[in-house]
Amino acid sequence: MSVAPLRALPLERLRERSSSKWRTYPEDVLPLFVAETDFPLAPAISRELASLVERGDTGYTPPDPGLARAYAAFAERRFGWTVDPARVRSTCDVMMGIVEVLRASIAPGDRVVVTPPVYPPFYDCIPEAGGVVERVPLRDTGDGWALDLDAIAAALASGARAVLLCNPHNPTGTAHSRAALARLAEIADRHGAVVLSDEIHAPLVHPGATFTPFLAASDLAARVGFAFVSASKAFNLAGLKCALMVTASDERTAVVAGLPAEVEWRTGLFGARAAVAAFALESDVWLDGLRAALDENRHLLAGLLADHLPLARYRVPDAGFLAWVDLSAYGWGDNPATKIRREAKVAFHLGPYFGVEGAGHVRINFGCSPEVLREAIERTATLTG
Repeated sequence: MSVAPLRALPLERLRERSSSKWRTYPEDVLPLFVAETDFPLAPAISRELASLVERGDTGYTPPDPGLARAYAAFAERRFGWTVDPARVRSTCDVMMGIVEVLRASIAPGDRVVVTPPVYPPFYDCIPEAGGVVERVPLRDTGDGWALDLDAIAAALASGARAVLLCNPHNPTGTAHSRAALARLAEIADRHGAVVLSDEIHAPLVHPGATFTPFLAASDLAARVGFAFVSASKAFNLAGLKCALMVTASDERTAVVAGLPAEVEWRTGLFGARAAVAAFALESDVWLDGLRAALDENRHLLAGLLADHLPLARYRVPDAGFLAWVDLSAYGWGDNPATKIRREAKVAFHLGPYFGVEGAGHVRINFGCSPEVLREAIERTATLTG
């Protein structure tokens, strides 16, 4: 049964928001940079947050706010993945969880593999945890992106001790295949390394693609891996501060259980309760409507680029609401987002922030209305005249 696409809020309502997306640049700039979306909250989340405020329920997060059970039910429903609630622990956000688990899993100075172009905070969280970034870029297969498993194997063979995986990948939107993830697990196990999988975009995999949780890719993946999940991207809850660390083996569970109590105390009460509402069966209809809207927009963007910026190179992503677009053919420099923001009044994310592979690229957030997306591309196209 088809689901009606969710409708984004009008611009005049969105400009009343006080978040980073709407306060970083002046009102004459269309913001399509940071990963916030423009849709109304899921009704169950709105009700839960309003109820908390009405009661003055703004204290510390309790030991068991229901997160683990709610996520386990969500993972089973949405991904066919059986998660043991006893192996789930919360924290403030995905990157904080990665830092703390990485700190507990490597020695100072150990190298950690990342797969650029990749989410910019990856480059910062590894040094924060005492590690050193080892870059192993994605392979361009001609029609998509893939992990360079041979190069990752070489990095681990030469002493790297961990892989920080983005699954689905940001900014390319690649949903890594089960076979690739299983082979990555074999490589990590062979070299005594661990894999930390950021799966924050997992609920937003589009038709024609499949999300495979890293821990479910194989028995070895369950043995070597940690997963980090959150409702924050799919349900636009980044400001509420709640993420989950998930494990599937006794050894990895012991690592997470051994983290300082303060790691879990940093979970926000509003974030925890909002996440429980997001993961509830009631919110599935809203999530399906969001996915339908994003599915339309990812294809709309392809058509807009073909019509207005025909030299742009864009692969329709498997997941999420972020598009990785190569504008280097227009000669706008290594960081075209700067020119576009200054001259066309459209803010895209800065390609070089994702690694040297991002030269000439921008990341476009299409989690907006079709009208805003169309205007953004049409404004950008005026720079070609």
